[in-house]
Amino acid sequence: MRLPSVFWILAITKSDLRKSLRKARREHVAAQPDIVRGLLFNMPPRPLLPKIDGGAVIGLYHATEFEAPTNAYARFFQEAGHRIALPHFANEGASMEFREHTDPHSETDLAPGPFGIVQPAQDAELISPDVLFVPLVGFTQRLERLGQGGGHYDRWLAANPPAKAIGLAWDVQLCDELPIEPHDVKLDAVITPTRMYGLD
Repeated sequence: MRLPSVFWILAITKSDLRKSLRKARREHVAAQPDIVRGLLFNMPPRPLLPKIDGGAVIGLYHATEFEAPTNAYARFFQEAGHRIALPHFANEGASMEFREHTDPHSETDLAPGPFGIVQPAQDAELISPDVLFVPLVGFTQRLERLGQGGGHYDRWLAANPPAKAIGLAWDVQLCDELPIEPHDVKLDAVITPTRMYGLD
């Protein structure tokens, strides 16, 4: 689904837009054969790798069922010598922080978090990503991002401006326009199964 017009986008709320994009994402993922889905997001695009310093801490997210998966990225970057960080919340009202994810192969170091998503344990080391791969609901070719609505990533990125922010998305999540507000942080790049936007 390619969302067509700025006038249509601005006429609906962000909440309505998220519902529409989530539905399109869900249908897109469900329509893919398992064998095809298993091959996607298997490793970062080759042109991206020279843009990531050898000692960079890599931030990822633990993907939900229909989000672009991150498991293979976590394994790839750890095997390349990078430390891996995942979001951590002490409780639902806490700010997002990042703690080290030490076992991306078996995930034995993860525990249920307050939003129903697994996260590193409370005693895992606090680390700050240099490159952060972020989830999204929608994006534009101008690297604007529509997130889940909690604002956690926008606040963290605003407070950590040196970090590169790279969205992971399905192609169906591309929009012509998004209702952007001043606090929305633009991405440095977006990676889909067929393209990489930004970081040219």
